[in-house]
Amino acid sequence: MSEKLQHLTAVVFDWAGTTVDHGSRAPALVFQEIFRRRGVEITLQQAREPMGMSKCDHIAAILKTPEVANLWRQRHGVPWQERDIDDLYEHFLPLQKSVLQEYSQVIAGVPEAVAECRRMGLIIGSTTGYTRTLMEVVSKVARQQNYAPDGIVCADDVAQGRPAPDLLMEAARRLGVSRLEEVVNVDDTPVGVEAGRNAGSWTVSVTRTGNCVGLSHAELDALQPEELRLRCDQAAARLRAAGAHFTIESVVEIPQVLRDIDQRAARE
Repeated sequence: MSEKLQHLTAVVFDWAGTTVDHGSRAPALVFQEIFRRRGVEITLQQAREPMGMSKCDHIAAILKTPEVANLWRQRHGVPWQERDIDDLYEHFLPLQKSVLQEYSQVIAGVPEAVAECRRMGLIIGSTTGYTRTLMEVVSKVARQQNYAPDGIVCADDVAQGRPAPDLLMEAARRLGVSRLEEVVNVDDTPVGVEAGRNAGSWTVSVTRTGNCVGLSHAELDALQPEELRLRCDQAAARLRAAGAHFTIESVVEIPQVLRDIDQRAARE
């Protein structure tokens, strides 16, 4: 039987790249496609760079990059306008929903790790840059694979998305947790890490399964071990630079990290 933690109350997980959708592939591919439909080819890296934001903010961030802004001007003859963000977002939602069934598989080991968190006495929350409508698809697939957090806070539930702390603060409120320092935020993006730090929570970042590495399980298996290690190390460095207290390769490792945080909190 697992020993109950004394200084932590809840752990709040991100979704794509952290608990489902290995490599956070669904949103990245859809962002590429909606720009392609407007005659602008963006790279996978450009599509991934703002990952973790609300999807409308994500689109705006892509458009604001100098390379994409130049491509847009070349293709359309004028700079992008605010209405273009709205138009791209309107195309994003149905396309994203259409592929979520395929890209919402729970990452290996997540249900077991979450069960261990519960045995340690923790409440399980979750936050996402997806809207409530999109999460209805994702959460249904996840439940069928034995992953169901105690609460889900979506991008359209709060005033500001990441890196603002609103998602995490709302998750804590719904879980009945008043002290954010008793919450551990688990995310795979720099803005997710920043959101955790801005909320005053412990923040753990995920490398191998997440957006910063950005590969499916099959694609990872095709890498040479040294290449995989390099990519994970690079992702960890980027996430630590954003403020992560700890980095792990996957949520499978979270129980031991939570024990470490609990011991560290006891000393502080």
